[in-house]
Amino acid sequence: MRNNRATHALVTGGAGFIGSHLCEELLSRGFKVVALDDLSTGSKLNIAYMLPWKKRIVFIKGSILNERLMERLIKKTDIVYHLAAAVGVKLILDNPVESILTNIKGTEIILRLSARYGKKVFIASSSEVYGKRTHIPLKEDTDTLMGATNISRWSYANAKAADEFLSLGYFREKRLPVVVGRFFNIVGSRQVSSYGMVLPRLIEEALTGKPITVFGDGSQIRSFTYVKDAVRAVVDLTLTKEAEGKIFNIGNEEHISIRQLARKIKQKTGSKSKIKFIPYEKFYGKDFEDVKCRLCDLHKIKKVIRYSPKYSLDKIINLTIEYFKQQKH
Repeated sequence: MRNNRATHALVTGGAGFIGSHLCEELLSRGFKVVALDDLSTGSKLNIAYMLPWKKRIVFIKGSILNERLMERLIKKTDIVYHLAAAVGVKLILDNPVESILTNIKGTEIILRLSARYGKKVFIASSSEVYGKRTHIPLKEDTDTLMGATNISRWSYANAKAADEFLSLGYFREKRLPVVVGRFFNIVGSRQVSSYGMVLPRLIEEALTGKPITVFGDGSQIRSFTYVKDAVRAVVDLTLTKEAEGKIFNIGNEEHISIRQLARKIKQKTGSKSKIKFIPYEKFYGKDFEDVKCRLCDLHKIKKVIRYSPKYSLDKIINLTIEYFKQQKH
């Protein structure tokens, strides 16, 4: 049963990559939106063109850790889309304390205040919660397998897992209507390469003539999801009563090795850059472990909202290349 009435939405991380696209999707469906962002990794430029849009979107610069601000905003909204987080492997390895506090304490504040005022919540999680698990494909109830705590790379995965436990705890104990979405490599326009995101980094290297750097031997298998598919799924899930109290993979079943991805990007951009294979530690330092294969099972989300990605991998790469070319001019 879906509730399609126009409503007020609060998007934390609303000026970020995924958050800005979510704001756009919500506006297109008649929502009024408040976009909250501290601009630590987001940019007001991501939503600037939306701000005059019939006065239905407001931007507020602020932190999810500011409880007084969050209480004021949550009281006035109908649904909270919680996307604000420390993201990207590189950023998390460089700032472990801040990342953990933001990702756990911030989520707890959102859940507690939403429960207090009876607001629906979407919590953005990550495929990282599967940890080292390479069971193919990964289902929402697949056991997780985390790495050792002295490897900082796993702090993000554990923080997101804690967010999920908190979310389901609030649903069971406080009857908070919460939906959790596990994102699998969301890509597209407005994503930046600075935080270790592989697709924008490879495209940027190819377009600028730098060596196209592939970590390890490039045999890692990944799938990529276009951001417009992802935000459409997020809104559909939150408008579906059956989704409450559940976790959903949000991804794409089409997959590719990173080595093949680099070759495809080189060919599509017409780049003369050489593909260079480098050890992980050269970029991430010695405190790093990677996962060889991470693919998602989509049966659950297909059953609940009939989700079907509209963007193929080739189309995703083409659109992202076009975006980066436009940014150069």
